Amino acid sequence: MVASQKLEGVFLPLATPFHQDMSVDYKALQSNMRVYAASRVKGFLALGSNGENRCLRESEKQKILEVILAYKAAGQVVMAGCIYDSTELSVEFIRFAAKAGADYATLLTPSYFRKQMTHEVLIDYFTACADAAEIPVLLYNAPGFTGVTLAPRTVAELARHPNIAGMKDSAPGGIENFIPLNSPNFCVMAGSANFMYPTLTQGLRGGIVSLGNAVPHKAYELWTFGRAGGSPEGQNLHERMKEANQRISGAYGVPGVKAAMDAAGLAGGWPRHPLRRLESADRKAVRQALMDAQLLDE
Repeated sequence: MVASQKLEGVFLPLATPFHQDMSVDYKALQSNMRVYAASRVKGFLALGSNGENRCLRESEKQKILEVILAYKAAGQVVMAGCIYDSTELSVEFIRFAAKAGADYATLLTPSYFRKQMTHEVLIDYFTACADAAEIPVLLYNAPGFTGVTLAPRTVAELARHPNIAGMKDSAPGGIENFIPLNSPNFCVMAGSANFMYPTLTQGLRGGIVSLGNAVPHKAYELWTFGRAGGSPEGQNLHERMKEANQRISGAYGVPGVKAAMDAAGLAGGWPRHPLRRLESADRKAVRQALMDAQLLDE
């Protein structure tokens, strides 16, 4: 099977639940994974932005990935976030992820020295990582987090690498520039519920949506509507999920996603400091957003 063919489906960028004392709540993660394993989502992005990657110790990253791999269903795909500002550190974690059993390594653009992240430097970084990786590599475009945007010409050049299987685009605009690069060998995936559905109706095959952490069944339903070519029902669900996503993730970020998980009966847990847990009125607003969008089962 071509590596990118395993990316057809909807994926959850998994949240990392923490206890109030800021330790990782591994039991809560296991509980969430049991629910996700019984769902029809294709797989997971572990240790991404939604997983608070930059707030985790190295040992925590390794254990979180091991839990996700142990509790996923057979056939579900795991992308491991290998997010560092150093090529060497990225390669080290890719090697760990490969040995642990991850299917893909997801690489975010380095950003600390963002002014130096030119086309040539990014080509060197992703190429070096892909050359050294024992599993396929995915690009991750998230300028809202990094301040670095992957340009279409950069992605077009990297898409020709035999070990780069696709990309997640979480930029608020511009995915239409990457759609022409989608091919059997390179899978372009929408990184937001705000625009996953329309990209699927245009021929994309996969999406990675944070709101799916709370409502995985609705994320899968939206994906099926999009892959079927679109319909009034699909458009309606898209509009409801987009509004909910804007009111939850857009307004509150990771703490909002975790509050949505709590509202849906999953374990969102605390975000790690300095992020603050939503309280009282804000938690009610998150729940109301889910109810207004008719995304809760009750």
